[in-house]
Amino acid sequence: MGTNYTEAFSVALIDAAFDKDECVRKEVSQALRELGRSHPRLVLLACHSYLSKHSKLLQGHRVIVLHTMEAIVQETISQLDQSLAKMIISLASDEMTRMKDIVPEWQEAASQLLVALGCRFINEVMEEILQKFQPGVLPHYFVVQTLGNLATANVYGMVPFLTAILGTMLPMLGMAKHDSMKSVFTIALGRFSESILEYLANLDKAPDPTVRKDAFSSEIYTSYEILFNVWLQHKEAKLRASVVDAVGHMSYLLPPDKLEEQLPKLIPGILSLYKKHSEHFHITQSLCHVLDAAVEMGSRVLETQIDNLLSILHPQVCTPLDYSNHTAVKNHNEALRCFTVLARAYTDRLIAFLLQRLEVHSERTRIGTLTIIKHLINSASPQLESKKALILAGMKFTIQDSNNKVKWMVAQVISAMAHHDYLELDGGEAMVEFIIRQCALPCEPGTPKPRSYDPDEVTDESLRSMCDNILNLLTTTVKKMENVLWPFLLEFIIPPQYLNALAPVCRSLAHLGMKKLQHNEGLQFTHQEPDLPKPQLLLTRLLVVSAFPFRGRGRGVPALRFLQVAAPLVHPQLVRVWNEEIPPLIQHLEENSEGSLPQRHWEDKLLLLLSRSLEAVTPGDETWSSQLSEEMTKHLGNYGNRPHEKGFLYKCVGVVLRQTGSQNVVRKQLVEILQSVRHTEPLEREGVAVCIGFCAKTHLDVTLTKLEEFGKSDTLKKSPSLFQILKDKSDVDVEKAKSTLILCYGYLTLYAPKELILARIEKDVIKQVLSHFNTKVLGIKVETKDLTIKLSLMKSISLIARAIYANEQNNSYNFTRKRELLVYMQDLIKLEPMDVLRTPIRQHAMITCSHLLKLDPMVNETDMFELIRTCLDSVFGLPPLGMDRSKDEACIDVKERECLSLSPLPVCVSLSLSLLPLSSHLCLIPPPRQHVEGWITSSRDWERERAMIVTSRLLLFYLERLNVRMMVSFHNLGALIGRLVPRCTDPLMTVRQNALEALYTLLSIQLRYAGFALDHTDESLSRLKGLQNSLHQSDSKLLFHTCSEIGQVVARSLPQDQLSSLLFMLLEALADPHPLCCSAASVISNTLIRVRGSGLSNQIPELLEVLHIRLQAIVQEQVKASVLQTVSLLASQNLPAVISSLLSYPLPFDKPAGEMWQSLAGDVTLARKSLEFLTERLNKQLPYDEKRESMLRKSVTRFATIQPLVVTCALTQLLSTVDSAEAVSILYPSLFSSLLGRVGCTVGVRLPKDPAKDRHNRLPKDLDVCSCSVEALRLLTVRGKGEELLRMMEEEKGWDLMRSPESHHQGVAVLARAMAQHGVTHLSSIVEQLAPMLSSPYEGQRVTTVAFFGELLNHRVTSDLVLTDVLLSSLLPCLVDTSSVVRMLTIRGLGNAAVGAPHKIHKYSTKLLSAMIAGVDEKDDPDDLITLEAMSSLSKVLDQLDEIDVQPILINIALRIRPFFEKDKDAVRAAAFTVFGKLSRFGDGQSKADFVEQIHSSLVSLLLHLNDSSEEVVKACKFTLRLVGPLLGSESVRAMLQKHLLEEANLHYGEFINDLAKHIISDFPEKVNFYIMGNVSFFKSVWPEIRGNAVMFTGFLLGNLSQDELQSISLEHVCTAIILLLRDGVPSVRIKAAEALSLLHEL
Repeated sequence: MGTNYTEAFSVALIDAAFDKDECVRKEVSQALRELGRSHPRLVLLACHSYLSKHSKLLQGHRVIVLHTMEAIVQETISQLDQSLAKMIISLASDEMTRMKDIVPEWQEAASQLLVALGCRFINEVMEEILQKFQPGVLPHYFVVQTLGNLATANVYGMVPFLTAILGTMLPMLGMAKHDSMKSVFTIALGRFSESILEYLANLDKAPDPTVRKDAFSSEIYTSYEILFNVWLQHKEAKLRASVVDAVGHMSYLLPPDKLEEQLPKLIPGILSLYKKHSEHFHITQSLCHVLDAAVEMGSRVLETQIDNLLSILHPQVCTPLDYSNHTAVKNHNEALRCFTVLARAYTDRLIAFLLQRLEVHSERTRIGTLTIIKHLINSASPQLESKKALILAGMKFTIQDSNNKVKWMVAQVISAMAHHDYLELDGGEAMVEFIIRQCALPCEPGTPKPRSYDPDEVTDESLRSMCDNILNLLTTTVKKMENVLWPFLLEFIIPPQYLNALAPVCRSLAHLGMKKLQHNEGLQFTHQEPDLPKPQLLLTRLLVVSAFPFRGRGRGVPALRFLQVAAPLVHPQLVRVWNEEIPPLIQHLEENSEGSLPQRHWEDKLLLLLSRSLEAVTPGDETWSSQLSEEMTKHLGNYGNRPHEKGFLYKCVGVVLRQTGSQNVVRKQLVEILQSVRHTEPLEREGVAVCIGFCAKTHLDVTLTKLEEFGKSDTLKKSPSLFQILKDKSDVDVEKAKSTLILCYGYLTLYAPKELILARIEKDVIKQVLSHFNTKVLGIKVETKDLTIKLSLMKSISLIARAIYANEQNNSYNFTRKRELLVYMQDLIKLEPMDVLRTPIRQHAMITCSHLLKLDPMVNETDMFELIRTCLDSVFGLPPLGMDRSKDEACIDVKERECLSLSPLPVCVSLSLSLLPLSSHLCLIPPPRQHVEGWITSSRDWERERAMIVTSRLLLFYLERLNVRMMVSFHNLGALIGRLVPRCTDPLMTVRQNALEALYTLLSIQLRYAGFALDHTDESLSRLKGLQNSLHQSDSKLLFHTCSEIGQVVARSLPQDQLSSLLFMLLEALADPHPLCCSAASVISNTLIRVRGSGLSNQIPELLEVLHIRLQAIVQEQVKASVLQTVSLLASQNLPAVISSLLSYPLPFDKPAGEMWQSLAGDVTLARKSLEFLTERLNKQLPYDEKRESMLRKSVTRFATIQPLVVTCALTQLLSTVDSAEAVSILYPSLFSSLLGRVGCTVGVRLPKDPAKDRHNRLPKDLDVCSCSVEALRLLTVRGKGEELLRMMEEEKGWDLMRSPESHHQGVAVLARAMAQHGVTHLSSIVEQLAPMLSSPYEGQRVTTVAFFGELLNHRVTSDLVLTDVLLSSLLPCLVDTSSVVRMLTIRGLGNAAVGAPHKIHKYSTKLLSAMIAGVDEKDDPDDLITLEAMSSLSKVLDQLDEIDVQPILINIALRIRPFFEKDKDAVRAAAFTVFGKLSRFGDGQSKADFVEQIHSSLVSLLLHLNDSSEEVVKACKFTLRLVGPLLGSESVRAMLQKHLLEEANLHYGEFINDLAKHIISDFPEKVNFYIMGNVSFFKSVWPEIRGNAVMFTGFLLGNLSQDELQSISLEHVCTAIILLLRDGVPSVRIKAAEALSLLHEL
């Protein structure tokens, strides 16, 4: 290798550069570059030499080396000398041209190397290249490409050569036969042209500022002729593309006369390529260059090409654009740039062409044309200045287009026009109108459009949104638009077609008006302009649209804002009023949403605003108010298909008429109003009726007269013939008109002056209402079937009744037609179907009745009873809304059904209660059971609910009217209670509440029968009354506790003769469809039996069998609980018999049997006795039998015995219930030790192989013996309230570990740890009871006990409980146990003593150290388990010993553990490193020198394993290095180890080792060679990570040594070893080796 290591490294890296692994290749290349930065000459020479010597090197290898050389040259070109540059240039030139055939990857790399060198050594490169670029000889492909690339890489260096190059190249063009050569010549010529143009554009920076374009024009023209006239005609598309690209750049360099001469051929030639190529970008770009050059020189010939140019360029813009295709986007932009260039010289022809294209009825054509116009408006504004009016005129046809895509583009063009002052000209208003038309596109959901698959589809919503923004932008940002928009926008307020645009229009008008007011400019304008609205009409429109403020994209706020601003326009007197009234209205809207705004309340606010406005204007201007009413009436026609707005406008008219003094005006307007109504629209009928009511407030007589006239008009005279009535074809319009009229009379009565209306109600109002309701044909009254007229009648009668009742003068008023109207209402109810709710007639009729009942005279009892019966019958069985649709398929739609949401039941009950006080005879009220009993237990919620409500109310009424002297015995009390009591837990809360109230009433009635006075207070009933709130409980336990209390009350109050009937009903209730009701029946049954029942049989086995069978059939849990209570009572009398009987049940216990076992825990005493009985049986019985399955096998198999297994399962069932907790707390130590021992005996034990034939002992195959024991133990901890203990066991999977023979001791250790932390109370007793198991004949119990004791020693609680000596004394004899598992666990336990009882370690130090060292040397330990445990325990013990205890054997221990540093097992390595670190505590005494030498010997291993694959080993090494660092005697090394080797911190290993290497070199120079050779020894480690770490460590050490320090190192050996690692089988090692070599650039 010699002394030139850099060269050797370079050669080695070059040799490895073509590694099969991509990552290695990259790292090797990077290493070469690193070496090249420091020694560019050496590395480049090595590369040069390698390539020169290895002529047959693989092509890919050569490419990597050439790329590496290029990178080094680019980074260090300033350091290269000329001689080296020439060598590399020569090499690159040779590599590039060695093969005549084109080998792109290889020759491209060589070419790029030449280009990189040419950035500084242009003359040398050109000298080499020109040798291979001789006249008359066709050059190599890459020679030409290199020249082209050099031209763009070094403009100022290459341009001086271009004249000569072009002179040589031109004759060669004719020699090029292959497409590839033609293409490369073309590309080179294009780049030459670009280079020349850049040079000429930056002459101030150029070395020769005298260079002119003329110097190249001749050669460029000559080459142009060949390219354009010959090569452009070639069939190869790629060649044509490169030619056209080059021609574009060359056109700037052509002589002007030649360019002018060539244009007639050049432009058509380029344009013809569009048909030949699918990719157009280069064609369009070249064309743009040509056009720019031609326009710049003022070409005259170009004008002749304009038509052809425009006809071909125009489709380029019209083609739909795919924005994900970047080339297409660039082509689009270049095409637009072409139009900009043409606009500079041919504006007239261009605009004429575009306007002509706008008239073409093609979506693409119009969109493309509009795109060009928008682009020109923005980019060629000076040229278009004189064409504005022409462009505006041309746009008039386009704004009529109905295509949304076209309209989208038109809107964008209009926006651009506005910013360039187009819209101020004639025709600008039409553009504004177009924008507003788009703002008015429908925003309400209408008929859904068919799904479109066009990705560029423009929806109405998106178009409308954009135009909203445009209008806002023009209003607020373009100052000159103010005069265009004001007052022009006012024309769009009134026309119905612009309704949806009102929000943006009003917003703009409000902004413009406010701006004028702020600048003291008046808002007035001449109203003579026909299209501008009158003030009254403006007010009407804005008021009506404000009534529904969230429609039309929230038009309410803008409309009100503009209304406030426009006050001077409407009437000067309104300015002050509206400034006070409108802002609060706007604030109210802004604080609400569409869902939270009460519509009627909002309309009232607006009507109040209108009223106050009239008050401000009318006193001095009566004419204005009259004109307002006329304008409002005329305006009604604008809302033909908008009933909401029209209904509100009627109310506005009513307000105006109410405040109008002229009766002539009122008469005229009333006629027009009544004639304008669409009687089929409910909202219009309601609105006009309110209007009539408002008008009647001040014009009662006139209003009544006009209503009477309207009633006699032709509109209502179209009476149907008898034939039509019989065929059910009545005239709908007549019925609806009558409905309107009837409603008008109702509102007239409500709003009319109170002092005038009473006297006229029956004569002028009721008479008219009923006459219009009743239809007569040939003198016969015919029932109307029209729903509308029925609802109007009820509404009108209700309004009339309210008016009478609210009138202060009604005390003496007797409404004689009351009974007649009530009969009308009942008839309407009876006509409704009983099984479906189609209409709201029921509830409206009942509401009307409730209003009528408040009036005099009183209703007689017969009528009252009939009314109640009618209402109840119509409501009781009626399904709720939404459940009757199947019966009503042709019914009303969803919105109409929502109007039925008012349930008729509350109305019915309210009506019934209002009638009950009118009755004075009890005989009219039927007994509750007779009418509602069948409904009470119905499976339908609504029927039960209604029945219970009515039952409760009727019973209460019955009690209040009860007179015992008139009544017979209450014989059906028990049956009634039996029906009611289960309903106290009904799923419906209303049923529960009413059931308890009914029960209370029944028992109160019973007390009255028993002779008690009405004011008697019964304690039981008072208790029952207090249970009402308890029924609201969702907790079933609390709910049934309430039922138990109800049962006690009933038991005390019920007569003996009623008990049997009550029990019968309760047993029947067990089959109730609702589970809660069944449970309530069972709970109350048990309460009755406990208080008043007889005893049970003593035949325990038979009883238990029967109960077992019953439990299998009962579904409800609470019923089961009642049955299980019987089992508990039996066991409390004879425990052995019950347990013996239950133990006979087969395993596994089925659910009923398990529940019976659990019932024994209900009582503490019973539970304790049961647990003691079972534990005693468990401890006395043999846990398993051992059998040899085969005579050929020595091993035996353990089979569980049946009885202990059954007892274990029984204990599991008992412990599974929380009721056993108190008993467990008393017996916890004995239960714990017995069950833990049972677990130890059952690990790995199988079920009996030959079970008995008796079916009771036949066991399922999936029953696991150990799992049963573990589950019993787990439940014991649950019942012992060891929540934290249980949580710890669950988190650490302790129970799962205990079940497996392999991990059983780990699970026991988790349990012991949990007990030491959370079960200290019973620990001493548990240890005492477990100690005898250490000598148990069963190995499983010994393992379990040793594991438990060993883990306890790990906790200080053993010292607190004075258990340490007991535990240690118990464990030491186990060191010689025959079981290796017991021995291993014993060593672990002894080691744990150092943690749990450190003060005892000195006392036992000799025994402990002997045990640990013996464990490290354990021979019978193939898996190193005992060894690992011994080292782990040794670490713990060493922490507690003094130097005097360890010093004699310190070095011995260090030497014993060093071989374990390189063990295969991660845990063993980690433990060994940890012990070594612990030994450092004793290394600062007499043995310091020897121990420090041990540290130096181990340091390399420690540092290498810092980057071990095992995280455990890494942490151990960090721990040890932090401990041994202070002993090394280097403060810098110690500081680094302490700072960076934090346990949880992430270590950047490479940086750390590099920095540490510097400190090692500085502080331990004599050890450096020792460390390096130590690293080299790890180059053959079995772990790739360690090999990689070692070579990196070596690299850092060598890379940081000075030249003098390197003299002491065996560099030859080390470097050879590193280079060999470049051939390692693992890629990561090869990467590290390359990286290490890159560090050795100073060798």
